[in-house]
Amino acid sequence: MEVYGLLAVGGGFYDLPVIKQVSWLLGQIMNGIYNVMSALGIENIGVSIIIFTVIVYMILMPLTIKQQKFSKMQAVMQPEIQKIQKKYANKKDQASMLKQQEEMNLVYDKYGVKMSSGCLPSLMQMVFLLGLYPVVQYVTEYVTKVRDVYAPVIQQIQATSGYEKIMETVSKTVVPNINSFDITTEKGLANVLYKFQNSTWDALVDKIPSIEGTVKDTVSKVSDMNYFLGIDIGSHPWELLKDALAAASVLGVILAVIIPILAGVTQFISVKLTQMGASGAALQDSDNPMASSMKTMTYTMPLISVFFGFSLPAGLGLYWVASAVVRSIQQVVVNKYLEKKSVEDIIEENRRKAQKKREKKGTSAEEINRMATKSTRNVGSARTDKQSSDPAKEEKIKHAQEMAKNAKPGSLTDKANLVSRYNSGDRKGSKKDEG
Repeated sequence: MEVYGLLAVGGGFYDLPVIKQVSWLLGQIMNGIYNVMSALGIENIGVSIIIFTVIVYMILMPLTIKQQKFSKMQAVMQPEIQKIQKKYANKKDQASMLKQQEEMNLVYDKYGVKMSSGCLPSLMQMVFLLGLYPVVQYVTEYVTKVRDVYAPVIQQIQATSGYEKIMETVSKTVVPNINSFDITTEKGLANVLYKFQNSTWDALVDKIPSIEGTVKDTVSKVSDMNYFLGIDIGSHPWELLKDALAAASVLGVILAVIIPILAGVTQFISVKLTQMGASGAALQDSDNPMASSMKTMTYTMPLISVFFGFSLPAGLGLYWVASAVVRSIQQVVVNKYLEKKSVEDIIEENRRKAQKKREKKGTSAEEINRMATKSTRNVGSARTDKQSSDPAKEEKIKHAQEMAKNAKPGSLTDKANLVSRYNSGDRKGSKKDEG
């Protein structure tokens, strides 16, 4: 779900250790795609974003299938899970809660899945998609050829005395968080300039007139890279809409709203296809708590996509459209794939995988239990063996036995030997001794 992308609006999340590494990896992919397209004579960020999105979601395909399989199994298990939950609904003591957990675990074992099976793929997808967001949001951070376009104007800006204050003044409307960028570096300043609109460039030229020629050349090159189907993906659709309404341009209005509207429509289709898939049966159950939340998401997610499609750069909206289309196609394929698999097949598949994991660790569960039982049974003999393995003790015992054999008749040692033989059943020997 694109809820992960929406979380990114808060900013700063991409500095987290794992997210940062994932972003770097995806940035390398994006940079490679742009370089290949550039070699083919196509230097367009919009085209690169679409290809990038397709590749990333193909990488995520195995996780998508795994998650949908779990959803299908969850739909089958749900009646049994709900029965257990109702059984312990009013029992909040620790013993009852442990018993409830135990019975639910038995249900999961019965179907060959773990309770974490649905969470792990979702978590991995979330990490992946959170890492994807900054790559699309800050293209110049990762794509070298795009950043190089800004290099000439960056050099002239940084050669201007007090340029930091000038940049803060002219960019505060389009980059309110400019302090989070290190504009003393080429990467940081390029990230800020990438967000500039025509009016922002004009304001910068007013402050630094000497860069006017370089700015015109830079804006021209950036426009060629940024325009996709007549839309400047570096601009905010809301700003484009206001300009189009002010100019009474019907075509301008259409171009301004097309990406946000497509973002909402494709999101709606994607969510519906997901509900029609593996989890569809569970969503028909009114007692299933997941059903109401999924139905609400059907309409709220598209509306959220439209809102952010207007308020964020069009490049992000294009990414949302592309990702929703790719997810929809994937979902159709996954749905058809899972239709051919019966629940029994999936259960057997899950059990085989669980068995392989146990065998990889070295020993099957049955073997471990057998060994544990054997070990417990032989604890006493093992302790005896350990004790007898002491050479000093063995020598003392041997010496005592020799002395006992050579004991004088009638001595205490001889009488002790007599008692020992009697206790062990050697009565014949005892009588002989007595005689």
